[in-house]
Amino acid sequence: MVELSPQQIDLLKRLFAAGFRPIAIPPYESALCIHRGECAALLAPVEGAGLRLLSPPTYLVNGNLAVRIKRTSGDAFVWKHSEMEATPERLRELQGFASELDEILREGPTQ
Repeated sequence: MVELSPQQIDLLKRLFAAGFRPIAIPPYESALCIHRGECAALLAPVEGAGLRLLSPPTYLVNGNLAVRIKRTSGDAFVWKHSEMEATPERLRELQGFASELDEILREGPTQ
């Protein structure tokens, strides 16, 4: 279990206040996994500072982190043999999720 600093706990509280929630995603038990709706991201503590993204935010497919792929028939979010179409609405939702998450992480902990 990772020990978090008071500043990192403050950041988590601000994320929770913005509607982000923790989620367990195997095999990422050592990361701080958060989601809002069907969007998710992996975070890691930065020693003596805040939190950082481990990978770009993405969609959850069957409770797992999906990969966005490009196809001639249109983009999709894929996990193993399951996929979901990358519709304009989903892409807007993911962009909003990523932007708000980035804004909170960049602000850092309150002093």
